[in-house]
Order: sequence, then structure tokens, then C-alpha cells
Amino acid sequence: MEWSDLRVFLAIAREGTLGAAARKLGQTQPTMGRRLQALENAVGHKLFQRTSEGFVLTDEGAAVLNHAERIEDEALAFQRQLAGQERQLDGLLRITASDWFAEHLLTPVIAEFARAYPRVTVELLTDTRFLSLSRREADLAFRIRPFDEPDIVSRKLLHMPYGAYTAADYPPPRAGDGEGALLITMDSAFGNMPDVAWLQRVLPNARVAFRSNARAVQARMCMQGAGVAVLPLPLGDALAGLRRIDLGEDPPARETWIGYHRDMRRLARLRALLDLVVARLAD
Repeated sequence: MEWSDLRVFLAIAREGTLGAAARKLGQTQPTMGRRLQALENAVGHKLFQRTSEGFVLTDEGAAVLNHAERIEDEALAFQRQLAGQERQLDGLLRITASDWFAEHLLTPVIAEFARAYPRVTVELLTDTRFLSLSRREADLAFRIRPFDEPDIVSRKLLHMPYGAYTAADYPPPRAGDGEGALLITMDSAFGNMPDVAWLQRVLPNARVAFRSNARAVQARMCMQGAGVAVLPLPLGDALAGLRRIDLGEDPPARETWIGYHRDMRRLARLRALLDLVVARLAD
């Protein structure tokens, strides 16, 4: 049983379908199917039950999963330790952040970094999911809450104020009422975020008309006159078609945290970018 076969097995177990697993590993679906068949032949058991909704682990597959994840943890730890010893300022550096934060705050810093270190390739992933630093899905992560994973080195980067916005020609809602106003909020998966509760509290009679998990999309809908949105000030103030409005109190602010795996702390290109980010963005 080879590690490459176990990677295929883990991808299918986590993604649930051959197609999604193939995209995750950058392989074709037929190749994934052949690799899985070879692995099942090698262990002498069916590892997945094929259902209309995808691949479900059998009891034998669940047992293999436990062993495969332990092997993966050891392999990734070895890779991180090797990467963490690299002193040269070249190679790949993968960063994850939210869409608006990447566009409005990180791109100027990364452009400056690219001019100073042209041999480093920066890959910036904008995703609402928390990518794994342990699995090296990212080397450096920006989040709006403290990191709770083990072995992560993190610090609070900055205090982020938010504001309420409408399109320039949108009728201003009355604070404490909001009758007739429409709201633009985070989607239901993020419905417990402080700004969602705040907006519905200060405009209790307004109706939610649009939800999105992307702040940049909320801002664009707000510019189209679709309603009132709560946005980070660097995003809302940067868009000429938006107007910040006074609803009697400011929306709750958020903290932005930055983190990386401790095994990567000596990676020269990571340290160089981290130092620049702190110099340009930290409170």
C-alpha cells in the first residue's frame, strides 16, 4: 500500500464523490476510480459503499481511515519541518483570507512583497472555509476569530470597524424602526455573526431581502440599491456608489487574526511576508 493510494482514499472519504476528490488532487475521475479499485484489491475489502448520494465508508473503510489519517499526519509533519528549514527567498507561499480583505487590504502588501522578492510565487486563496494550516492547504491564514487549532502561532493583527451602508439614492431608513427598508446580510450559515443581529436589532421592522457569504457581493448588491448592508469600513468607504449612514450607534467591530503552523516559523519567505504585513496593517 503506497502513500499515493492513501491520498486518493482520504480525498474520496472527505469529498464524498470521485469527481470532487479528483478536483481536490488535480487528477481525472477515471484515474481516481482505478486507484481506488487497486487499493481495495490490495486490502481485500470494499472500502466504500457506492450510493446515489456518493461514497460512504464501510466498516473496513472506517478502520483504514484511522490508519491513513495517522500516516498523513506524520507525512505532513515531515513536510512542514523540511519546508520550515528553507532559508532562500524563493518558492511558493500560499495565503488564505476572505474575499474583501484580500482585495482591499492584502493586494497592496503582496504587490510590494512581489517587487522586493520576485522569486517568490504568492498564491492567494479567497475562501469562506477555514483552510487547514496543518495539512498545508495554506501557509498563512487571516481570520476574524482567534485560532483554536493546536500548534498554530498566531497574533491579533488589527481592529476592524464596520459601518452601515446604502446606495447613494436609497431612502435612509429610520433607526429603531426600518419599516419599508430591505436588509442585506450574511447567509444563514453565518447568521450568528454580530453584525447580523445588530442590523436586525436597530432596524427591527425591515425585511431581509438578500443574503450572501461574501462581503464583496453584499457591497455590490448594496450599490445596486438592494438594501442596507453592514460592511467593513475599508470595503464600504472604497466604493464610490455607497453612502455610510447613521443608525444611532456603530455596528460591532471585529478583530482580524493572522496565523501559521509552528513548523513553518523558520521559513524565510513566510517570515518576510509576515513582517511586511505587520508593518503595513497592524494596529
